[in-house]
Amino acid sequence: MLGQQFYHETVRNIIVAFGTMFNNLQIVRKDNSGTITQAMKVPLAYGPKQKWLTRLDADPSLANAVAITLPRLGFEIGSLTYDSTRKLNRVQKFKKVKSSSSDANKLDTQFMPVPYNMDITLYAMAKNSDDALQMVEQILPYFQPDYTLTLNDMADMGIKRDVPIILNSVAYEDNYQGDFESRRAIIYTLAFTLKFYLYGPVTSSSVIKTVQVDQYTDLPAVTPTREQRYSVAPTPAGADADDDFGFNETSSFFQDAKNYDSTSGTDVKKG
Repeated sequence: MLGQQFYHETVRNIIVAFGTMFNNLQIVRKDNSGTITQAMKVPLAYGPKQKWLTRLDADPSLANAVAITLPRLGFEIGSLTYDSTRKLNRVQKFKKVKSSSSDANKLDTQFMPVPYNMDITLYAMAKNSDDALQMVEQILPYFQPDYTLTLNDMADMGIKRDVPIILNSVAYEDNYQGDFESRRAIIYTLAFTLKFYLYGPVTSSSVIKTVQVDQYTDLPAVTPTREQRYSVAPTPAGADADDDFGFNETSSFFQDAKNYDSTSGTDVKKG
């Protein structure tokens, strides 16, 4: 079982989708008359807020050539936990016929995915209160308390799924205490939970188009003769695995003391 290489980039796609939600946030600044004097796009980065605070402590005046840009957004992954409330029947499968003409008779199958929850923390950091409030106010109205994204969850199998993003809490922090050289940092911390699924490997196999069963009068040890053959085949015979086709059922009766040889595909006499 273990050792079969597969990678569907599910967790990566979830993180990218979460970051994409906040990568076009903009704020404006106005003068006393209400005229917009500055408009900017808030930069977004992946990383913990501790790195930002360390940057401020090392250079509180931001006099160095490279400095942290405020306001800004950042996020980081928390924990991954199994969600038993969304558990699916593990023996059911997804099925898809290969799209290429050379593999038209191949069928891809995959067992049901496993439900997991991912905790992600989003940080909104600014040097003044109005900038921070603009960022938070553009985010919170969309979560009541969840916002749902539709993702191309499993491209190989053509599966799309809705992924709920739940806002759990909002915390506020204002580092205004300290000497006059210390820089103020206003940080809003938003905790989210993403509900998604992890998929196992995809198995490719040939499509079974004919089923044949021979029925005998007794157990094999008694060397019985066959009496009936039951066959099932799709109609039309050239139907693909994902076609909505019917079946032809055929029953044949014998008294010839022959058996079916799977190697040659013909009926041969015993002995």
